[in-house]
Amino acid sequence: MRIVLVHPTGSNWISGSQDLSATANRMAPLGLLSMSSYLKQKGHQIHIHDCLGPKPLAGLAENVKKVLGYKPEMVGFSTTTSSFLDGVDMANLIKSSDANIKIVFGGVHVSALGASLLEKFGNIDYLCCGEGEGVLSDLADRKEDASIDGLIWRDGERIVTNPPRTPIADLDKMPFPDYEALDGFPGGYNLPLFSFVNIPGATLSTSRGCPYQCSFCDRSVFKRTFRYNSAEYIYEHMKHLREKFGVRHINIYDDLFTLNRPRISELCRLLTEKPLGLHFNCAVRVGYADDDLLKMLKNAGCLMVSLGIESADPEMLKRHKAGVGIEEVRETVARIKACGLRAKGLFMMGLPGETEMSIRKTSDFILSLGLDDMNMSKFTPFPGAPIWSELPEEGCFQEDWRLMNCLNFVFVPKTMASKEALDYWYNWHVKRFYSEPVWRRKFAGRLWQHRWSLFHILRNLPTFLAAKKQFEPDLINKPD
Repeated sequence: MRIVLVHPTGSNWISGSQDLSATANRMAPLGLLSMSSYLKQKGHQIHIHDCLGPKPLAGLAENVKKVLGYKPEMVGFSTTTSSFLDGVDMANLIKSSDANIKIVFGGVHVSALGASLLEKFGNIDYLCCGEGEGVLSDLADRKEDASIDGLIWRDGERIVTNPPRTPIADLDKMPFPDYEALDGFPGGYNLPLFSFVNIPGATLSTSRGCPYQCSFCDRSVFKRTFRYNSAEYIYEHMKHLREKFGVRHINIYDDLFTLNRPRISELCRLLTEKPLGLHFNCAVRVGYADDDLLKMLKNAGCLMVSLGIESADPEMLKRHKAGVGIEEVRETVARIKACGLRAKGLFMMGLPGETEMSIRKTSDFILSLGLDDMNMSKFTPFPGAPIWSELPEEGCFQEDWRLMNCLNFVFVPKTMASKEALDYWYNWHVKRFYSEPVWRRKFAGRLWQHRWSLFHILRNLPTFLAAKKQFEPDLINKPD
């Protein structure tokens, strides 16, 4: 079957301002690449259209024209909450051109909301819940709809939800993602600025799922299972990226990369004994980052370790990220730095219970850690997250899917005065962190290491200057 897999544009920046997201960090759509390689292995003809890829097409009509140019029999959309409606707009135009083309939607938003989406959006033929490879393969093989686990479909006027699909047990049997299908890979895709020292970069995932359940995290696709590739598979995957594409830096986007210690120990041994000439970044959790493991990561080529922290308010942590304590975070960050690794903190502002005091406390804590980098997300409620059902009692929620991208405050806790107050304190903190003298001296000492990021900024200077204004606190209209 001829299939086009689409990564729709979505809303990836701050409402009303120029979208900087792809310029600062253009990430390959790993989910689609995995499905593409899986389907090609089954003998199907697959094309990928990345609306966020290098030299993106302008406007809905041009993107649809490109998709139709492949003469697809089926078009699959992998969407987040913020990109779902853009996918629907494309699907409507595709159907108006050729009603015989089957339209399939998958991704976390679809897996969380399920059959209700078919009720609202008439041009979607199928929903794929959970992992997509097997469902799409069965559809492409033209199996009976009723026999495909994980599928939601139309039986005349009736909407049918089939039983859930059994997750893929052995991820080592999966082919490597179809990086070859992306125009401009790897040079047209760039990792987050200042997170690497060599180019080109790439991304990969070595596991699926997470046994923890933070209040804000949507686990609708992989649930709370934890399945992973072996160390040998990961090493060969990295080797593939290095030898075929010349990749020099890899960001590993696992929720819990170090959860299974033996596989990481073995991977580090392989990378140390048979170096590939690349660096990588990964994420750890408090309690899964002992000194020996950190030293192994450093020797294997790890440059930076990210740590999910979210808040410095003990009550906020207890409610939203159980098992993570302030002193344990401080001690873990100190050990990461002592092993010669860079430390990046991941935080979230605007969770239920957030106050001006908790924001100030978190900002003070962040500066006290001496982090090499940090990321502060704006809390976004997602339909599959545990906190979703509690929102009406916790504050004011603007359920605008296009803005639900962790870059806009769509939820205002009842403990905060207003959205404007959240925006002010967010911008205040971002400017405070990157203006801090110790951080600036550290950054200045690495200017040559960061030359590729600096060259990238210079090539796109007008865009970055426009974006910088978004993080200037409005002192005139400072909230009371």
